[in-house]
Amino acid sequence: MMAEEVFREPRLSLHRIYTRTGDAGDTRLVNGRRVRKDDPKVAAYGIVDELIAVVGRARESLRAAESGGAAMAPLGDVLLRVQHELFNLGSEIATDPGELGPQQPRVVRAQVERLEAEIDAMNADLEPLTSFVLPGGSALNADLHVCRTVCRRAERAVVSLAASEGCLELPLQYLNRLSDALFVWSRWVCQRGGEPEALWQPNIGR
Repeated sequence: MMAEEVFREPRLSLHRIYTRTGDAGDTRLVNGRRVRKDDPKVAAYGIVDELIAVVGRARESLRAAESGGAAMAPLGDVLLRVQHELFNLGSEIATDPGELGPQQPRVVRAQVERLEAEIDAMNADLEPLTSFVLPGGSALNADLHVCRTVCRRAERAVVSLAASEGCLELPLQYLNRLSDALFVWSRWVCQRGGEPEALWQPNIGR
């Protein structure tokens, strides 16, 4: 990133985990304003938080799948980077419009473009699809599909939020691109692991 896009490091010192300040059902945004915990902003960054967690689960599934070799190891580094980028994205969502600090973490266009390059590179190795695919073929494939569906849910929440407060152009682009990337990665791990993809067969069981 360019020098002006270097974000400030966290300044945290967590000793007590519970504070009781949210017992009445409200919480504080990054810029200090208190809102209800069912506020659309809290709902949106809460789903992003869930996405960070399921991406972490996928990373652990990848490590388990990699016990016999290193065919998929590069994806582990990508998933870890995505977790960091999603945390930055959540920081932006958790801040009121116009209150984003100059060094506050956020997603940047270069990160969207990097996802596009990774999608193109991995998709180039895959056979064209002749049907829709179902999650399965391996635990890692299924975990990546869970990530994809949670990513789409986060995107829908941010779309609703953007309609009411504007902005959030890059977070929306990032989530849209990430869901596509997760789909490609789910196919890629099946190929690398030698597992068949589960193709949708609309007439099965008739």
